Amino acid sequence: MQNARDRLLLAAAELLETGGTVSTRAVCERAGVQAPTLYHHFGSKQGLIDAVANHGFTQYTAVESSGDPLGDLREGWDRHVRFGLEHPSFYGLLYGRAEPGKPCAVTAPAHAALRDRFTEAAARGLLKVPADDAAEQVLAANVGITLTLISQPDPDFGLSERVREAALAAVLHTAPAGTPKRASTALTLRALIADDPGDLTPGERALLAELLDRLAR
Repeated sequence: MQNARDRLLLAAAELLETGGTVSTRAVCERAGVQAPTLYHHFGSKQGLIDAVANHGFTQYTAVESSGDPLGDLREGWDRHVRFGLEHPSFYGLLYGRAEPGKPCAVTAPAHAALRDRFTEAAARGLLKVPADDAAEQVLAANVGITLTLISQPDPDFGLSERVREAALAAVLHTAPAGTPKRASTALTLRALIADDPGDLTPGERALLAELLDRLAR
C-alpha cells in the first residue's frame, strides 16, 4: 500500500495530467488525507507541485553517454520533445513558470547534462562555440519547439527534426574538417585541459583558459 506522501504525489500528478484543479482540497480528497498531512510532507501546495515536477523531470534527464556526442545530442533532443508531448502539464510546470533573473533549480540538471555532452563534443574537435553557449542555444531551441508542438493539434515532428539539425549545425562541425580552424582547435584544447590538466597549477590553468577563450572567439 502506498504511503501518504506517495499518494499525494500521485494525486497531484493525476490532477495535472487531466487538467483538473490542483487545489489543496482537491489533492487531499483524491489522496485520502487531510491538509496537515500535505503540509507535513511538502510544506505547502507549491512544495508538492515542485516535487511532482521534479519527479517527472528526472524520468527523462538520465541519458548515458554512448561515445557518439552527435548521436547523443540528437537522442536527447528527441527525448525532450517526446517527454513534453507525453506530459504537457509537467512540461508546463517545468518551462512555463519562468521568473525574471531566477534560473529554475529543477531544470538546471538538464542544462548541466547538455553542457557535458557539448564538452565531450569539444574534445573531439566538433564544437564551434564554447560549451556553455552551445548548451544555452540548443536548450532554448529544444524548449521552443516542444512548446510549439504541444500547441499543435497534429504535432509536426518533421519541424522538430529540421529545427534540431539547424540548432546543432549552428554550434557543431557535424563533419570535422581535415584541418580544424583555430577557434575549433582552441575549444578542443580547452575541453581536453579541463578534463586532464596535467601538472599545470591553478594559476596556469586559468591563464591558459583565458588565452584559449580569446582564440576561440
